[in-house]
Amino acid sequence: MRINIAMKNIFILLSVILGCLFSGLVSAQQNVWPRTFQNADGSITTIPSQPKRILSTAVTVTGTLLAIDAPVIASAATTQSTFFEQWRKLAELRQVKKLWPAGSVDLESVYVEQPDLIVVSMIGADSARDQIPLLQAIAPTILVDYSDQTWQSLAQQLGLATGLEEQAERTIHNFEQWTKQVRDVLDLPKGRANIVSYHGPGVVNAVAKAQSAHAQLLQSVGVVLEEPDPAWQAGSIVHRDFLRIHYEHLTQLQAETTFLITMTDQQAQAFLHDPILKNLPSIQRKQVYGLGENSFRIDLFSAREIINSLLRRFAGEQAQSLVMP
Repeated sequence: MRINIAMKNIFILLSVILGCLFSGLVSAQQNVWPRTFQNADGSITTIPSQPKRILSTAVTVTGTLLAIDAPVIASAATTQSTFFEQWRKLAELRQVKKLWPAGSVDLESVYVEQPDLIVVSMIGADSARDQIPLLQAIAPTILVDYSDQTWQSLAQQLGLATGLEEQAERTIHNFEQWTKQVRDVLDLPKGRANIVSYHGPGVVNAVAKAQSAHAQLLQSVGVVLEEPDPAWQAGSIVHRDFLRIHYEHLTQLQAETTFLITMTDQQAQAFLHDPILKNLPSIQRKQVYGLGENSFRIDLFSAREIINSLLRRFAGEQAQSLVMP
């Protein structure tokens, strides 16, 4: 018996030692420079040293850079020349300089900022992909695609490029632990829910697919999703996250609850009182909720806002301590 106990103690000790050695090896690998980064188009960028002055040409990516405490010195803005409201104050606190509005790259301002890493989005209104050869002449330039992944996956990619892998993993871990706690206290409406980008009659509307960032976020706290019928597809262009549909197909939704992106509860009244949609189960039950004005793009900060809104709406008073600042 004593021999078995001794062997067990030795095994535990060896496990601890090996764990420490492995941890140290991982840390050492994370601090090795130069390193290579595989871009979204398959090309490779060599980053000679850990970046200290990062310039983001894509406002959508900037939020995730801020979430992992990357040293962002400047960023492109939205088409309205603003930062996203969910992280605007943090950007101001960190003195992130606002550059051009999305769609109009100013190379001279890039030169002035003297970045040591430039981040470009592969697609979207904030993409500066066409300017990559010119940007590469200024500093190492990486290309990422935020359209086909969650903010967590994007954070891991950016962590690799910036040497902030540990910060990225810590941010993701803390968020996911929080959502697990939230899931345990939410008293969600019975049945399924759909997520709709509502624009009314005469234009294309959209319904979230299961693999969309919005759907994955809500499913992580217990929401059961109603997926749109692929046959409703409007046009030939297929998107990964949302199914674009004609307005009339909204009448075929069956879920008991509807969540509306980019809308407050007050703005959601337009959907709730749409006479053509009055027979929808969610409208009949008056279970139509806005996900908030900042819910168009999901990053750490907008995800927090959405989960906070669910806590305030579907959790008891004692659970309000889980609301994140």
